[in-house]
Amino acid sequence: MTSTQTSGKSSGTADEKYDGFTEEERGAMKERARELKAASRRGARTPKADPETEVLAKIAEMPDADRVLAERLHALVKAGAPDLAPKLWYGMPAYARNGKVVCFFQSAQKFKTRYATLGFSDLADLDEGTMWPTSYALTKLTPADETRIAALIRKAAN
Repeated sequence: MTSTQTSGKSSGTADEKYDGFTEEERGAMKERARELKAASRRGARTPKADPETEVLAKIAEMPDADRVLAERLHALVKAGAPDLAPKLWYGMPAYARNGKVVCFFQSAQKFKTRYATLGFSDLADLDEGTMWPTSYALTKLTPADETRIAALIRKAAN
């Protein structure tokens, strides 16, 4: 009689259970920890990093399809809600009021999904009745999409 041993590694079957964070989620948490550590290191004598420069650098690193979306969203936020400050949040471009994230862009590549996401936090004033969307899937931006997004961003910033 022979016995069969199985390794602790995933076999990739459909019956596989989710146990913990994905590699991408762990990466995002590590990026957030680096952001917080860098912010805490900035003392009175250390020159303060420009958050917009950091956001634009992160956008420039994205694959072409995501980069085009992120650049356009950045321009829409700057034009429609200039009081929202750009910042990195879990390694993603985000826009904040008083240091608290109001909206963010998540590239499709970040979590290996088929679409990018424009998301809004609970600080965004998007309430409509008892139910409303807080994130939007993006594959490309048409002029009509840009008009709708600009209106959402203005509303979220108020």
